[in-house]
Amino acid sequence: MKRLFIGTAAALLAAVLLVPQRAEAISAKSAAVMDPISGRLLFDKNSDKQSLIASTTKIMTALLICERCNVLDQMQIPKQAVGIEGSSMYLREGEKLTLQELLYGLMLSSGNDAAVALALYCCGSIEEFANLMNDKARSLGMTQTHFENPNGLDAKNHYSTARDLAILASYAMENPVFSQTVSTKTITVGNRCLRNHNKLLWLYPGADGVKTGFTKAAGRILVSSASKSRRRLVAVTINDPDDWRDHAALLDQGFSQYNLQRIVTVGDCVGYREIAGGEPSKVAVLAAENFVYSVSKEESPQTLLPGSGFIYAPVAEGADAGYAYVLLSGKAVGKIPVVYGQTSEMIQPKKQNPFLFWRKHS
Repeated sequence: MKRLFIGTAAALLAAVLLVPQRAEAISAKSAAVMDPISGRLLFDKNSDKQSLIASTTKIMTALLICERCNVLDQMQIPKQAVGIEGSSMYLREGEKLTLQELLYGLMLSSGNDAAVALALYCCGSIEEFANLMNDKARSLGMTQTHFENPNGLDAKNHYSTARDLAILASYAMENPVFSQTVSTKTITVGNRCLRNHNKLLWLYPGADGVKTGFTKAAGRILVSSASKSRRRLVAVTINDPDDWRDHAALLDQGFSQYNLQRIVTVGDCVGYREIAGGEPSKVAVLAAENFVYSVSKEESPQTLLPGSGFIYAPVAEGADAGYAYVLLSGKAVGKIPVVYGQTSEMIQPKKQNPFLFWRKHS
């Protein structure tokens, strides 16, 4: 009976926390919902406003460790990583842990000490690791982001945006070690029992990441990921006092109102080109890649083949024909490479019989 009561209480708590509400009514200062496949923002509220990001910084820290290090490597905890202010996994100087164990302490317990230990192991100094973080941010197109440390403690030049954090999380969740780490609810590391601070893992069906964050100056920050029907969405809220419920509303809206559609398939005809001086005088232009995008039921994507409409012969089947654009409400949302669908040979001028020419003019 006791176990039944606990389960019932948890269900009631989830029901109270996740009462459906309109996504437009969320209390966050800035927010974004992204479809990682197409990169489309399905919801945008001040998504390019720069803000402090607290421990959501650790998404980048964990990603770099997953990409650049062997997480089965073991390290001895240095003195510099002990007694760091804020949230901690309570590392002890001299103890030995694997990088994977430190990743659990970083992403489940939000250990600022684990962040320092991992940064030192990877680069030897916090400054060099911060440079690595900024290089990665630039490579991902996070244009409104700058890092100064691996843990997210408040600093003047340490900031990001809801959009940039969505880009980062979307990319990071493709890394199997990262995604497995952030989807873990509880785990034992030595004599430590670590429990994930991300309550959405318990409260929202399909939730599988990513990271919480909080400082007094930054407020509550949450980056979440959820998967349904082989489709993932990433949501971000910054400075949001009601983030659990807001993320449920944002994710619900994203899953219910948008669907991933293959708008163009390889080999689809996207238009025609007139071939001046060629035979045939008109050839089809075909898509060379698939194009997938999130669209709502009310939206009708179109394709546009730009250019003058004609080119000069000859044209070879399969040759590069430039790009076609995919439009939504008249706005380009993507482009796809295209090729010519058949060969058009140059028409050779007919040779005149010189004898006939002489008789005609004699």
